[in-house]
Amino acid sequence: MAQGTLAIDLGSSSTLVGWQAAAGEPSQLLHLTTISRSSTDPVIPSLVSPSASRPLLGQQVLDAGLEADAARDFKAQLSQAAPPAGARQAAEALLDGIWARLPETICPERLVMTAPVHGFLHYRQWLQHWAEQQDVDEVALVDEPTAAALGAGLPPGSLVLVLDMGAGTTDLSLVRLEGGQGRAMPMAQLLRFGGRSVPQSQRGPRTAKVIGKAGATVGGRSIDRWWAAALGAPESLPAGWLDAAEQLKCQLSQLERAQVVLQMGGRTQALQGTRAQLEGVLEQHGLPELMQDLLDQVEAAARRGGESLERVDAVMAVGGGSELPWLQQWLKQHLPGRTLAVSQPLAAVVQGALAMTPALQVMDVLQSGVSLRCWDQRLGQQRWHPLFWPGQAWPTPQPLELVLASQGEQPCLELQLGTPQPVSRSEVVFVDGMPTLRAAQAGDPQVNLWAGGAAELALKPPIKDGEDRLALRFGIDQQRQLWMEGEDLATKELLPRRILGIVE
Repeated sequence: MAQGTLAIDLGSSSTLVGWQAAAGEPSQLLHLTTISRSSTDPVIPSLVSPSASRPLLGQQVLDAGLEADAARDFKAQLSQAAPPAGARQAAEALLDGIWARLPETICPERLVMTAPVHGFLHYRQWLQHWAEQQDVDEVALVDEPTAAALGAGLPPGSLVLVLDMGAGTTDLSLVRLEGGQGRAMPMAQLLRFGGRSVPQSQRGPRTAKVIGKAGATVGGRSIDRWWAAALGAPESLPAGWLDAAEQLKCQLSQLERAQVVLQMGGRTQALQGTRAQLEGVLEQHGLPELMQDLLDQVEAAARRGGESLERVDAVMAVGGGSELPWLQQWLKQHLPGRTLAVSQPLAAVVQGALAMTPALQVMDVLQSGVSLRCWDQRLGQQRWHPLFWPGQAWPTPQPLELVLASQGEQPCLELQLGTPQPVSRSEVVFVDGMPTLRAAQAGDPQVNLWAGGAAELALKPPIKDGEDRLALRFGIDQQRQLWMEGEDLATKELLPRRILGIVE
């Protein structure tokens, strides 16, 4: 029985499973009996339909004609702070079904899964819970555009901009592929490690350095909803209408004009459209503004990291939405003269996840950063003090030191943390269940408070107003956990390290 790495790219509309026996060995996409489309097409439709005995999964749902009532598009909900129970159950049922159908000739010792950039933290928490129940020594997580960059086959030193438009999200990431020097390090977001020695790749260690990334909960399924509404679908948007709109959209990636047949309730209806009409719908719903927002965020992170979009060597467009001519043209306009790679857009992410051998280090950055609410003596009011900015590399090479003063006779000092939200020109809102882009409200940047309330540090008497009281050190470890330690300057008592939460 062969041991190796299993990679799963769980998508909103389709899922792929890859296998690699050892670092440097050829990788392959796995066809799983009854749930993959066919023996020659390994794609697993991301559909789950409950049944009396066990749920129907993937192609089983389509073969039974139950796709209209099946759970779908549940992946995007896993990135929410409190994902619905139905979404968790559907995703776990699909993953359990994949695990149960793995060929008997393989034995995964390492599992790599991919996640969207937007909502990475909450997705990670859900995945860690599921992975703890699996019999595998090592589990790791990498964001999807970074995985795609790793699988591009480009030489070391390449700067790659990856646009990943899946069914539920759109992510943009700038990645520098380095390699050949230094010591092998753990994989990005290593969730569990069995403690055994890690074999070295014969090609030597490589590094993928994430320069900047941004994402939004708008993807191919959102476009299908906009397009179906424009074609005359009822407000309830039945699954049949969405599927027909998707088919027409895919045909318009190859043709200027196309037609599909909608079959619902025993009736048939021809749906016609042109590429120009579809692109007008994209612009009407604000897709150009959203794409510009994402690019601006990545470009700002690049400047902070000493990089520039002018140095980009190649542009990758992956995910089902990458085949939209409008999207490819947008990339060519904003990054002229760059190689645009769109081959195997669906397989790129899972192939890159398999490239994450133990000799690969992913140097990641924070997408949102973290701030601490402090009392400003000069202004006489509370204000947010940045601890770590978006684009900060982690784990942090050295801690951030901060001295806090006491105020009045306060018995304790509260540490209220928050995640500053990026300033953007557009935001995603849901109107009657449909994702809609609208102009963001002007004003001060919003800070989302961390769940669980403020952490408290007790102060021992005597307490003097305005006295420097606590010297604190903050850092981020390899699990993206924000830790704090320090000293009480009045009592000389050391404050033991404590974990405050996980940063985004």
